[in-house]
Amino acid sequence: MSKRIPVADKDNPLSSKTNKVNPMQEAGDLDSGEEQGERSLAEEKIQGEPRHLCACPPQGIIAKVITNVAIAVLVWGLTWTLTGKESLPGGSIFGIVFLYFSSVLGGKIMQLIKIPGLPPLPRLLGMLLAGFLIRNIEYISKVILIKVEWGSILRNIALSIILSLAGLGLDAKALTKLKGVCFRLTFGPCITEACSAAVISHFLMHFPWEWGFMLGFVLGAVSPAVVVLSMLMLQKQGYGVDQGIPTLLIAAASMDDIVAITGFNTFLGMAFSTGSSLRSIFRGLVEVVIGTGAGCLLGFFVWYFPSKDQTSIVRKRAFFIVGWSAFSILSSKYSGFPGSGGLCVIVLAFMAGTAWSDDKKAVEEIVTFAWQVFQPFLFGLIGAEISISSLGSETVGHCLATIFLALMARVTATFCLMTASGFEFKEKVFIALAWIPKATVQAAIGSVALDTARLTKNEKLEKYGLYILTIAFLAILITAPAGALLIGLAGPRLLRKTTKGSEDSPEKENCSPV
Repeated sequence: MSKRIPVADKDNPLSSKTNKVNPMQEAGDLDSGEEQGERSLAEEKIQGEPRHLCACPPQGIIAKVITNVAIAVLVWGLTWTLTGKESLPGGSIFGIVFLYFSSVLGGKIMQLIKIPGLPPLPRLLGMLLAGFLIRNIEYISKVILIKVEWGSILRNIALSIILSLAGLGLDAKALTKLKGVCFRLTFGPCITEACSAAVISHFLMHFPWEWGFMLGFVLGAVSPAVVVLSMLMLQKQGYGVDQGIPTLLIAAASMDDIVAITGFNTFLGMAFSTGSSLRSIFRGLVEVVIGTGAGCLLGFFVWYFPSKDQTSIVRKRAFFIVGWSAFSILSSKYSGFPGSGGLCVIVLAFMAGTAWSDDKKAVEEIVTFAWQVFQPFLFGLIGAEISISSLGSETVGHCLATIFLALMARVTATFCLMTASGFEFKEKVFIALAWIPKATVQAAIGSVALDTARLTKNEKLEKYGLYILTIAFLAILITAPAGALLIGLAGPRLLRKTTKGSEDSPEKENCSPV
C-alpha cells in the first residue's frame, strides 16, 4: 500500500514548514480569523433572534421578560406570606413600593424633557409631582395608603443621608479661603429671606415667631442641584469665567444650605419647647450645643474606628456615616431635642471628611448611592402629603404671597450685598437671579416640623407644620424650573464671555451633591 503524504495547503501557512511566514503577518491572519468568527457568530445570533422569539421553550427577549416578571412575583409572594394584607392594595408595603416606582418613573420622564441651550430639569420635580398625583387622583388615593409613621421614618432616613452628604461636601481648606464677597453671599441672602418670611407669615398667616423663622430658614436655602449644574453649563460656554462668577456661586451654594439647616434646627427646638420666650431661646441654644457636642463625639469615634488595618474599610466607614446619621435624626425626636439631630449629622460628617482625606471621595460615592436610592422616597412622600381638598384658595394665596414677597427681599438683598465687589450692574442682576432656585433642602426639612408636631398630638401645631410643608412644596414647584430657565436665559445676556476659553471650577469637587 502506498503511503499518502499530506499536501501542504497554500492557504494555510501552518500546514507546511516550507512556507516561511512573517510572525507579525501570522498574528494578523489569526486576529482577522477571530474577527471573522466573531462576526459570523454575531450574524448567526441576529439571524437566530426571530427563531428565538418563536422558540419553545422561549429564549431571548421573551425569556428575559418572563424571568424578571417571575422574580418580581416571587419576591412579592414571599413578602405577602410574611406580612399578609400589608402587601395587598390598601396596605402600606404595597403603597410604598407603588409610590417608589412611580417617583422613579416621574424622575425619568422629567429627564426626557430637554430644552436646547438650557440645563436639564431636575429629576426631583418629576418625583414630587408623582407623589402629588397619587394623593390627589381619587381612585388611586383610595388604593395607595401609607402609614404616617412609616412615611415619617423614610423621610427622616433620607434627610439624614442628605445632611451627611452636605457635611462631607464641606472642605476646611476651601472655607478658610473664602473671600468677603463669598461670605456675604453665603449668609446675607439666606438670613434676609428667613427674617422677611418670618415677619410676613406672622402678620399674614398668624404664625408664632418661632414657627415664622422656622419657615423662613426652610425657604432660605438655595438649591445646589439646580445652581451648580446651571453654572457649570454657563462656565463651559465661557460666560462670567473671567469675573469668577461661576466659581463664586458654586462655592457659596453648599454653605448657604448649611446656614439654612442650622437656623432651621435652632428654631425647631425653640418652637417645641414649653415656657417663656427667654426659656425657648435658651432651649434653642442648648440644642445647638447638644447637637454640636454629639457630632464631635461621633466624629472622633469614626476617626479611629474602623482602624486602618481592617478590610473593607471604605464600606464600614460609609455604614457608620449613614447609620449614625439616621440614628441621630430619629433619636433626637424621641429624646425631646428635635433640633439637635441635624446639627449632629453635619458636624459628624464634616469631622469624618477632614480625617478621611484619602478615602473621603470613595465614602462619598457610597453615601451618594444611598441618597439615589432614598431620593424617590423623600420627594414622592413630600408630594403625597399635599392634598388639594384640604387646601382652600385663601391658604394657597397666603402661601404664594409669602414665597414671592420673601423671594423679592432675597433678590434685593443679594443685589445690594454685591455692591463694591467689583461686578458690573448686569452681573449683579444675574447673581441675584441665580440665587432663586429651591429644591432639595426644602424637601428634606420641609416635612420635619410636621412630623415633629404629629408626635405632640397638637392639631394647631400640625396645622402650622402642614403650612410649612405646603409652602416648601410650592417653592420647589415654582422656583426650581423657573430658576433654571432664568439662569440659562439670562447668563448669555448679562454675563461677559471670556476670550481665554472655559476653565474648570476648583470648587466643583468641594460642592455637596445635594
